[in-house]
Amino acid sequence: MSQHPWEFNGVVRLTKVGTTYILGTVILAIAAINTGNNAIYIAVTLMLGCLLLSGLASQRGLKHLDLEIGSIDEAWAARPATGSLRVRNRSRIWNVRDVVLVSDALAAPVLVPLVPGRGNVTVKAAFLFARRGIAHVNRIDAYTRYPFGFMLKKRRMRVESDVVVYPRILADHGTQHRFRAIVGEDSVSGRPGAGSDIHSFREYVRGDSLRQVHWKKSASLGRWIIKQHEADVGRSLHVVVDPYRPHGVSDDAFEEMIAEAATLVHQAAGFGLDVTLSLPRVTLRAREHESAAPLFRALALLEGEH
Repeated sequence: MSQHPWEFNGVVRLTKVGTTYILGTVILAIAAINTGNNAIYIAVTLMLGCLLLSGLASQRGLKHLDLEIGSIDEAWAARPATGSLRVRNRSRIWNVRDVVLVSDALAAPVLVPLVPGRGNVTVKAAFLFARRGIAHVNRIDAYTRYPFGFMLKKRRMRVESDVVVYPRILADHGTQHRFRAIVGEDSVSGRPGAGSDIHSFREYVRGDSLRQVHWKKSASLGRWIIKQHEADVGRSLHVVVDPYRPHGVSDDAFEEMIAEAATLVHQAAGFGLDVTLSLPRVTLRAREHESAAPLFRALALLEGEH
């Protein structure tokens, strides 16, 4: 995430307005010394008091803020995910205005117009994660120019939130034609389609109905065997992912393979197909029109093996 021009690494920074204000105060102070005019002394004192009040108000305001990350919708790598942030003000005196929240996990800065004393507000936020896996969000920076805009104050706020980021979905390059030969050809002779004839057998996976168990084969082989009818085969997709990564294969190439598998599952689920995902130690299945979230989660947490 690129840094905004107004971000800085310190705690306090003078703004252009604040710099001009201080220069004006110094000029008036010099004039007061040269002329001995009491009215100018009073004006300088008032200006310095306003500067002190500005720093005190902004510091006290940020000090009493607490931040929590609310719910985050399905997060996909390189895609903004809608979520929420809850800001709570523990101070009984200070109302905090114009707070800007910035983090590497946020797609754009979030403006909080007002957080009343002893109150809280919830604002929408767009989160953006570059890679799949578990993303740890542990800090968000808060900036404010309140109340007069003389100083820009910053406070690093600690948060604790872990987000499972699904793999990146590749742009559609005409890959939907893979499913056109499957959908809508139930009546073609010799092809998988509607009917009660058994087309093939496979091992049981989580989510299969016991009504589809072939009891004789299961008894002879010693494990659950499922019979697939022609219609079942015609509307199903089986994706096998091997996480073995030979030496010399880069991380980017491995991530591209995971992204291609996730894209295939995503498109098949969009067509309403039964999708089965086979990994070395687990096999997951999403039936027709069911959520494929468990499959995407498994791909998100998959690590390469040498």
